[in-house]
Amino acid sequence: MTGGNALLVADLIGVAVFAASGASAGVAKRLDLFGVAFVGFAAALGGGILRDLVIGAAPPLAFADWRYAVTAVAVSVAVFWLHPTLHRVRRSVLALDAAGLGLFTVTGTLKALDAGVPEVGACLVGMLTAIGGGLTRDLLTGQIPAVLQREIYAVVALGGAVLVAVLHRFQLTGLLPLAASAALMTVVRLLALHRRWSAPVAVP
Repeated sequence: MTGGNALLVADLIGVAVFAASGASAGVAKRLDLFGVAFVGFAAALGGGILRDLVIGAAPPLAFADWRYAVTAVAVSVAVFWLHPTLHRVRRSVLALDAAGLGLFTVTGTLKALDAGVPEVGACLVGMLTAIGGGLTRDLLTGQIPAVLQREIYAVVALGGAVLVAVLHRFQLTGLLPLAASAALMTVVRLLALHRRWSAPVAVP
């Protein structure tokens, strides 16, 4: 598989998992079918749209490539109809969100680097790509965004983006190292949730 195809596959998988995450959150809030699909769509594509606007890719892939929108809507609708078979919706949302965080960090950082953004800026774009979907989902469902809470979230994305930038410098951008990077971020995020790792907060 070529680097471009690997990037597309990772991007679409990220869209799918964030759509499932957003749709699951919509189901938990008892939204109707349109509401669930809308939250899933926004969660799946919000970060990518932000990424493309920052790097000057117009129109954003979410609108230029039908596969992105169709994937997001199809997964969201599937979650709406299949949610009775999903146990512990909240845990499903958190697991899917962690997977989406890893995948979108990888694709966002690589696309920024390929667009000529310097490495530091590309890492920030990768982080914004990763947190954009979850931020949109939480705002639409009336939750305090995870990125603003004590849970380690954006820090994982930023660290993963740095790892991707290092791999890119050494031309290690095949499917295996990218998948390993995404998996590592997913595991760290889930460990942070399980062990309640948190960033420092101000003492009142």
